[in-house]
Amino acid sequence: MGVLTFEKELATAIPPAKMFKVFVLEGDTAIPTILPEVVKSVEIIEGNGGPGTIKKTTFAEGTQHKYIKTKLEAVDKDSFKHSYSVIEGEPWMDAIDKISYETQLVASPDGGSIIKSITKYFPKGNSEINEDEVKAGAEKGLGLFKTVEAYLLANPHAYN
Repeated sequence: MGVLTFEKELATAIPPAKMFKVFVLEGDTAIPTILPEVVKSVEIIEGNGGPGTIKKTTFAEGTQHKYIKTKLEAVDKDSFKHSYSVIEGEPWMDAIDKISYETQLVASPDGGSIIKSITKYFPKGNSEINEDEVKAGAEKGLGLFKTVEAYLLANPHAYN
């Protein structure tokens, strides 16, 4: 099986600079604070926070996954672009070599953002990637995103 690629656009009422700050620039502390029932902690394992940095995200007890390790590929603060790869995880990385994410936030006419993302799943060897499981995972991710969005809308002065 070859690389499985998904492209998605998602609208939010939150401006690009604030979304980028919460999810990228301050994500290591913001996400565990906003979603403690999902993310227990994010720690830098290697690097200085810039490209090449490897982080470990530990998930809360009772969640489906135990942890993931990610590698930061690039951050462009001026154009709100961000790319990273999931390079290790438990328990679901058996069939996947890595998952790469490329995201850009652009301003929408209503003052919010359009989030443009490309996700690529790279299988290990001849492994088959279950497309239905990938789509189910993406829906869970969307639910977490919507929770963060709701938090920011309810707390407009947070993360300014």
